[in-house]
Amino acid sequence: MIRTATPDDVPVLHAMIRELAAYEKEPEQARATEEQLREALFGERPAVFAHVAEADGEPVGFALWFLNFSTWRGVHGIYLEDLYVRPHARGGGHGRALLTELARICVARGYERLEWAVLNWNAPSIGFYESLGARPQDEWTTYRLTDGALAALGGTGAGSED
Repeated sequence: MIRTATPDDVPVLHAMIRELAAYEKEPEQARATEEQLREALFGERPAVFAHVAEADGEPVGFALWFLNFSTWRGVHGIYLEDLYVRPHARGGGHGRALLTELARICVARGYERLEWAVLNWNAPSIGFYESLGARPQDEWTTYRLTDGALAALGGTGAGSED
């Protein structure tokens, strides 16, 4: 069963995010708190959304996503930030069901893209995504500013004036 996350899901979502970080070999990078997650998902102006996969009433996976926008197509899309299914529940169709729900939301709302990133070494996930018809966007390289580099750039006054 796939359902929209509720505030009561925050502790289990937080735990699964930490499990995902450990799987991706960067547990120290999962610094978000339950309070931050609760505010992002259920605060005054939520900008992040989540769905939970359940088996026998137990949360076994989640998809956390937000809207993006294509300037070329002129419409929103969904960017899937995280998709995770607990190891004991893998192979049970939960990942597919979560992606199916996001695709259904895209179609119902007129969104034209469902996008996400996957680590190059994660062969099981790559195989799964390709089995659904997803194709890698090999012509693009993702860049990221964080921590010191973000602070240095943001503190220089570079960019547009406010």
